Amino acid sequence: MMHIVKIILITLFLASTHTLRAAQEEETPQAPVDSIRLSLLTCAPGEEIYSLFGHTAIRYENPARGIDAVFNYGMFSFNTPNFILRFALGQTDYELGVSNYERFASEYSYYGRSVWQQNLNLTPQEKQKLVALLEANYQPQNRVYRYNFFYDNCATRPRDIIEESVAGKVIYAADPADANQTRSFRDIVHQYTQGHPWAQFGIDLCIGSEADRPIDDRQTMFAPFYLMNFFSTAHIAENSRSRSLITDTEKIVDCEKWLATQESEIEKEPYLPTPLQVALALFMLTAGATIYGLKKKKGLWGIDLVLFGTAGIAGCILAFLALFSEHPAVSSNYLLLVFHPGQLFCLPFIIYAVRKKKRSWYHLFNFIVLTFFILLFPLIPQRFDLAVVPLALCLLIRSASNLILTYKHKK
Repeated sequence: MMHIVKIILITLFLASTHTLRAAQEEETPQAPVDSIRLSLLTCAPGEEIYSLFGHTAIRYENPARGIDAVFNYGMFSFNTPNFILRFALGQTDYELGVSNYERFASEYSYYGRSVWQQNLNLTPQEKQKLVALLEANYQPQNRVYRYNFFYDNCATRPRDIIEESVAGKVIYAADPADANQTRSFRDIVHQYTQGHPWAQFGIDLCIGSEADRPIDDRQTMFAPFYLMNFFSTAHIAENSRSRSLITDTEKIVDCEKWLATQESEIEKEPYLPTPLQVALALFMLTAGATIYGLKKKKGLWGIDLVLFGTAGIAGCILAFLALFSEHPAVSSNYLLLVFHPGQLFCLPFIIYAVRKKKRSWYHLFNFIVLTFFILLFPLIPQRFDLAVVPLALCLLIRSASNLILTYKHKK
């Protein structure tokens, strides 16, 4: 009997304890906690030509599910069949990749590239929508997209998907200091290729007058750091209410000390002449050889073979880009006045005329075109690298010398 009483008493005690605990929990309800965080990552430029402009990605943190992932719209492979040809044609396909944040941060730390994080000020519903959009984009049938350097790249894609996820409209505030300043795509390219003169020279050769047209604030966001700056002052307007797009910004990968230790190593690198220095040296050599040839009444057709052949090959590349590439900024390239396919196709006739001391109508045409190009250089609606001037002068004086030698021979 006593045993049964003990069991009843213990049962009543446990029941009362459970009831008391439940009552205490009802009296102090737990506040809902939104632990999901989404942020925009902006990565410092690298040394490779494809990384000179920096990079953008989206970080998704969900501690409850153990998720800390980076959605990266800049994934591509050089091993893709016909990669160079497809890139030239503007038919390069990039894709959305997802990686663990720790691996992402370690990679950028290894290469000495700092990373900034801007936490997005989104409502729980907006966060759910952004995550859903990212996951939908990552589906195999959706993750690949046609890359365009100025209009659809690793910076514009995150911007667009973030804008799509918010309930209101993202309003970007222009910097008052830039109120009266206009920029072009080429201006921004030059800004990020400073210290890389050969990369800048190569890009300037390929992009035409379209890259020199003024662009608006939204178009400048193709460059990751321009996007980062606009995000820092942007706000979301919704039903007469407004909130900042970004709550705070922090540098989550700091490589400043690493870069400082590399300065001494950079100073030890061998000196590399700039395109302008090489072009001036070539011009002086060409001018000296041409003066010698005029004195000796020699055509020196070997020089023409090298100069016009190289210019013709460059012209074929520029013409191919202008005619067949889907990149909108490579059409209308006025450099085709200097470097054009005719210099390569007419090369056998040029050499034949020089060797036989016969008049070449091509040289007369080339002399007239290049003279107008150099005289009207400042008025052409396209910015050129200054190295183009001595290169054009090399072709000009070779055409002039051949015309002079032909005239002297006929006399």
